[in-house]
Amino acid sequence: MKPVLPLTPSQTVGPYFTIGMSRSENEGRMPTPIGNEIIGEGESINIIGKVLDGENNVVPDALLEIHQADFSGSFTNSEFFGFARSHMGQGPEGGYLFKTIKPGVVSASEAPYISVIVYMRGLLTHTYTRIYFSDEKIANADDALLSQIEESRRKTLIAKRDDSDGGVTYKFYINMQGEQETVFFFL
Repeated sequence: MKPVLPLTPSQTVGPYFTIGMSRSENEGRMPTPIGNEIIGEGESINIIGKVLDGENNVVPDALLEIHQADFSGSFTNSEFFGFARSHMGQGPEGGYLFKTIKPGVVSASEAPYISVIVYMRGLLTHTYTRIYFSDEKIANADDALLSQIEESRRKTLIAKRDDSDGGVTYKFYINMQGEQETVFFFL
């Protein structure tokens, strides 16, 4: 009989793994091929926010990736590259910033949304969430995924529209833990 060996314990990537995750590390070097801007037809929007830990402190090395449909709701438009990456420090007040276009409705059972992946030290694997839009109340009410989430938690997925700077900006904060923890999905 072969001896049963224990599993290797899981470990975080540690505080030492921040390569490319802060502005100062990338300054003066070759730029990343994936930026924080998505260009295409449709309404231009900015998405700003911060990634916060359980004590409501900014996670300075968080990195976000987004994937979205084009303005007509298509993920298969060969002329639209609906992928971008931003890190803390790229946006206002040390937060993140995406310059993109507002996605369209993919299907009758889905409100317009943007998929988000969060990477940061201390996570064994990345987390998934979505950004929905506060000015899409009817579509949000009919969204198949949102309707499965407890009503009091849905607000953690909805970015608030702000037109005060002359352009359209949505504010979306990602809370990793705590009372206002963002809803994350297991894929």
